[in-house]
Amino acid sequence: MTLFGKLLKRTATAAAPATLAAPESDPLDALYRQATRAAAARDFERAITLFDRAIALNPAHAESHYKRANALKDLGRLEASVASYDRAIEQRSDYAHAYCNRGVVQHRLGAITEALSSLEQAIAIEPADAIAHYNRALVLQDCSRWDEALASYDQSLAINPAYADAHYNRSLASLFLGDFENGWPGYEYRWKNAQRLGLGPPRDFEAPLWLGEASVAGKRLLLYGEGGLGDTLQFCRYAASAAGRGATVLLEVQAPLIGVLGNLAGLAELIERGGRLPAFDYQCPLMSLPLAFGTTLDTIPAAPNYLRADEATVAQWRALLGEHHRPRIGLVWSGNPNNAIDHRRSIPLGDWVAHLPPDFDYFCLQKDVRAADRAVLDSHPSILSLADDSLDFVNTAALCECMDVVISVDTSIAHLSAALGRRTWLLLPFIPDWRWMRDRDDSPWYPSMTLYRQQHAGRWHEVFARVAADLHRNFPPA
Repeated sequence: MTLFGKLLKRTATAAAPATLAAPESDPLDALYRQATRAAAARDFERAITLFDRAIALNPAHAESHYKRANALKDLGRLEASVASYDRAIEQRSDYAHAYCNRGVVQHRLGAITEALSSLEQAIAIEPADAIAHYNRALVLQDCSRWDEALASYDQSLAINPAYADAHYNRSLASLFLGDFENGWPGYEYRWKNAQRLGLGPPRDFEAPLWLGEASVAGKRLLLYGEGGLGDTLQFCRYAASAAGRGATVLLEVQAPLIGVLGNLAGLAELIERGGRLPAFDYQCPLMSLPLAFGTTLDTIPAAPNYLRADEATVAQWRALLGEHHRPRIGLVWSGNPNNAIDHRRSIPLGDWVAHLPPDFDYFCLQKDVRAADRAVLDSHPSILSLADDSLDFVNTAALCECMDVVISVDTSIAHLSAALGRRTWLLLPFIPDWRWMRDRDDSPWYPSMTLYRQQHAGRWHEVFARVAADLHRNFPPA
């Protein structure tokens, strides 16, 4: 899971303060109740129609404007949602929940200043609203106001110590800032919202969870991938650390990775997810291993290359690619379109091609090419598009070995290339995922990786210019 960027904007959904009950025969009250029931059943279009009818009867009915805005938000009609929150606030200037939810939607629209103002108005009206403090923290992060964001998370947790989202997202901020001591424990709160984070339900094992306290010498320890492919590639390195404590290490991973993890140090057995599990004494998800080992910045297990490509497959690709006359550059410009922050991390290929300097041989290293990018590839034969159906992880690892540099956005292929010890240049948005931290152009997780960060949100051309300059510097013309 590419998760700083899976920051979860949980909206305030508490009902407005109760008003005096109207008689059941009151047509406004009847419409409002029907609309509220439709929204609760997620029939948002019907809910909006009924709220509109209620508002036609009484344009000053703030609650109808507010819940209509919520329904519009759930349909993704964000600008209309903001306008409806505005109408609710016009009718009730102290409508804290309307201010809070308006701030959430403004944040989604990228209206950062307006979002912060809305959330601070919500807090001024209702200082004990943990959700408003939480959402304010998320907005402050996007402003790089980290100390204030942490303080806002702390305020949210002081009001509601059981608020899992606040614990979890505060942990991401701590990890991003290099505060691993506070970050890893809070990161365990991901299991409170595992389904929403794409982790699936927590596994129901009889064997106890191992977080480093018990001795595993002579014990069988199951480690298992829980998030995305990149997460597994990054944290499988801890298999060697567990084996170093005397454990017999079993590793369960996603099917696409079976072919590239078979030579991972420390493994006794590699198991495809969904397959039959052997007996084991303890179990631990991969992304809890940094906590189990008390990982600090200085103790990250950062072997230069803890994965190895299949030698026969590398030889096949070298023969297919032919003589190596110019530097070979592997390109990866987009990731999973379903990722919550894909709009930040992926780059339309058309925006990049004009910035690729000549005198290099470029290769597409990603399996799934979007339709718009396919059209760009077809019109730019300077980028060799390899057969998509051959690019499983075994072949991609071999191709990485054939490249002089792999240049990638934040995807699993960047993790694969760096885990192989290949020179990897990672292109990052202004606020990247927590694991890339802040204000550095290297990664403590991958010695062969260089980070290229946006200096301003959404502006990739500055990144492209630095990459082009570094290509020329590292590979001067013969």
